[in-house]
Amino acid sequence: MLWRYCFVPQQWGWELPGGIVDAGEDPAATAARETEEETGWRPAKVEHVITYQPMIGMVDSPHEIFVASGATHVGEPTDAEEAGHVAWVPLDEIPGLMSDGKLMGSGTIGALLHLFSSRPTATQ
Repeated sequence: MLWRYCFVPQQWGWELPGGIVDAGEDPAATAARETEEETGWRPAKVEHVITYQPMIGMVDSPHEIFVASGATHVGEPTDAEEAGHVAWVPLDEIPGLMSDGKLMGSGTIGALLHLFSSRPTATQ
């Protein structure tokens, strides 16, 4: 996960990698590219989880969540401005981080809730 400073709420918090789909780019390719740029890890496989609207009724802004697996470390993040630091966060720490308000962004929370609901033993 990425430890980032978010300017609007003026706070630090954990987020999963993410970014904007370039014109003509496949969203799965974007997920893989952003993961590598922001973390230095290249996923072997990315799978679509869900498409959702984070601000339904206010803006039309579909967001897509992917899960990656089989990552290979390829070096330091190439987008150094993206995070204060990158770390593996044990899944059993996620509920506490969520309760403490240390997880930021609806995409991060949605992805992790999906993980826990689809793999009930994820934190055991």
